[in-house]
Parts: sequence; C-alpha cells; structure tokens
Amino acid sequence: MQIIRGKIPGAQKVVIYGPEGIGKTTLASHFPGAVFIDTEGSTKKLDVARFEPPSSWTMLMAQVDYVVAHPTEFKTLIIDTADWAQALCIRHICDKHQMSGIETFGYGRGYTYVSEEFGKLLNRLDDVIAKGINVVLTAHAQIVKFEQPDEMGAYDRWAMKLINASKTSIAAMVKEWADMVLFCNYKTYSVAVDDQGKKHKAQGGRRVMYTSHHPCWDAKNRDGLPDEIPMEYGAIRHIIEPDEISAPVQPVMPEPEPVPAPLPDKMPEPEPAPEQLEIPTELPEAVPFEQGTPKDLEISPGDLPLPEGIPKALADLMRQNNVTEWDIQAVCAKRGYYPEDTPITNYDPDFIKGCLIAAWPQVYEMIQERRAEFDKQNPFLN
Repeated sequence: MQIIRGKIPGAQKVVIYGPEGIGKTTLASHFPGAVFIDTEGSTKKLDVARFEPPSSWTMLMAQVDYVVAHPTEFKTLIIDTADWAQALCIRHICDKHQMSGIETFGYGRGYTYVSEEFGKLLNRLDDVIAKGINVVLTAHAQIVKFEQPDEMGAYDRWAMKLINASKTSIAAMVKEWADMVLFCNYKTYSVAVDDQGKKHKAQGGRRVMYTSHHPCWDAKNRDGLPDEIPMEYGAIRHIIEPDEISAPVQPVMPEPEPVPAPLPDKMPEPEPAPEQLEIPTELPEAVPFEQGTPKDLEISPGDLPLPEGIPKALADLMRQNNVTEWDIQAVCAKRGYYPEDTPITNYDPDFIKGCLIAAWPQVYEMIQERRAEFDKQNPFLN
C-alpha cells in the first residue's frame, strides 16, 4: 500500500457567485488561458475566447468533451453561468421523457433526474481537472428563507440560484465539488442620519469576495485565504498560478556590442552580371476546370446550408458534427421512423426533441456507421 505525503499540486475547481451585474464574468475572464461556455451571452462586451452558445444540454456536454480532448489549447474552462446551464439540463430531461415541465413528473422525480444529469457534468469537469485545466463555474445569487433545524425562527441568507430541494440539491453538489466557493457582494454600511439612531441610510458599495462560511452566505476555501478579500483576480492569483508567482525573475543581460570585422587587404572583384532570362511571348495553354477540382473548392458537409425550419438546437449539433439533412433522413428511414424522402421540417417536434436532440450521441454514432458502410461499398469514391 503506497502512502502519498505532502501537498499535491493541480488545477483548481472554483465557484464564483453573487448578484447580477457585480462583475463575475469579468473576474473569471482574468483566469489564465480562459475559454468560455457562455450559456447566457454575457461575454459579448469582453475580448475573450468562447464556444458557440450551446442551444442544448447535449451541445454543452460536447463542448466540455472538446476541452478534454484538446488539453494543450486551454488553461481554464469557464461555464457562465451554472444556473443557465441547469435550465438547459431541465429542458433536456423534459424533452427526453416527453414532459411539458419538470413538475409534471410528480413526487420530485423530475428533480432527481435533473440532479443525476447535472452530476454527469460535474464528473466530466473532473476529467477536465485531471488534464491540468482549471474549471470555473459562475452563478447568480438569490435571497432565500433559511431555518436552522435546532433553532426557532427563520432568517434571510444568500444562496446560489440552483435547485436546492431537500433530497436533490444541485447547489449542495456544486459546493461539495468545488475547491473554492467565493461569494461576491457589495459591502455597504448602515449609517444613522438622526440623533436618536432611528433612521439609517446605506453607504459604501465596495465590491468584495467572501471566502468562508457565514450565517448569511455560503463560501469556502482550502488555501487559508482571509475571510474577506478584494474582488480582484490578483487576490487569488497566487493559488491559481503558483508557479508563475513563485518563479524568480531572471535579470535581463545586456547584449554585447558587435565588434566590427577587419577590412580585407584586397577587395574582391565584382561578379559578372547574370544573364537576362528570356520572357516567353506565348503563355501555356490553361488546364480546363473540368479536369480537376482544386482542394480549396471542396465543400465539407458542415458548410452546406441547412433547410429553413430545422430547430436551432438540432441545426447547431448538425453543423458542429458536419451532418447533413440526408444523413438524418437515412438513419431515421433505417430505423423505420420516417420515409427517407421526408424532410426534417415535417418531423414531429416531440420526435426531434426527444430522439434526435436528447439522444444525439446515439444518432451520430448511427450516422458514422452508415458512412463507414457506404465507403466500404463504394471504395472508388474515396
């Protein structure tokens, strides 16, 4: 049995939550080598790298898989925000089970399905961490009523805007998963404006981050941070980039001045001028275009325009995987769902949501198998 001692360096799992507009996205954008999965379009004003906004839960999971498969391209993956990602997850579960809403399941089963599916996302984010890539989840905050089991009365406190049911709490899952939970808020002061101290007004407004638990909010860290720090990336940079901070600065050595080369005793004779090339008066005959199509003009399936009327969530998955309408029609006809000449726009909307989008990995696998079978039967086309 091997015993491992000492600290184990690695990527960080960070959750940043707070009221809307306080600057969570801007703070996350300062993480090194950041790429955003922007679920709500909050990065439009920032000069950052981002994926195409995911229009479905399947697309969001595929973007996380891309980061795992290309670990050298990024240093930080940011999902902005977790509560909007949760909305995609809820819609995915409802479409998969052909329910109109999460409450339609009854007895809290819908929330259990959502919690299990969101747990799959956290597991995939652990795969991102294993590749040495930091993960940041941002979330909005809301004020909720809280009652201690062993105390009388209830009071208000800040909480993440995630499902927080007694048996299926995504908020609790996220807090347990994270290494660092930072609550961002405006620090205000109540100042009396009369001699009796009965009237007060708020002053201040400085943005701060809280790093440890408080009766009014949830927060935690495992690095000994102060309870309150400025809402700046520099306050946690030594944790996210320990090698960059601790590395000594190398002094810049001045370059030596060049020493002029000694002049030769005898100057070399000039070389004779090169002979003039003859310019042909007739140009060679052009090759007809029909004899070959340049590689630059080849069109991949993803570049082909899709018919109007295809739902955006399905169209995004088709373009992302270079899938044409004919590919979809072929696999649906093979399974006996629709005749092969039936346009996708004539498919039942519930079939598109519950089968094509919700089960896209299986659909795409069938498309790849059909393509491989077609190439095997027609080798002269390769």
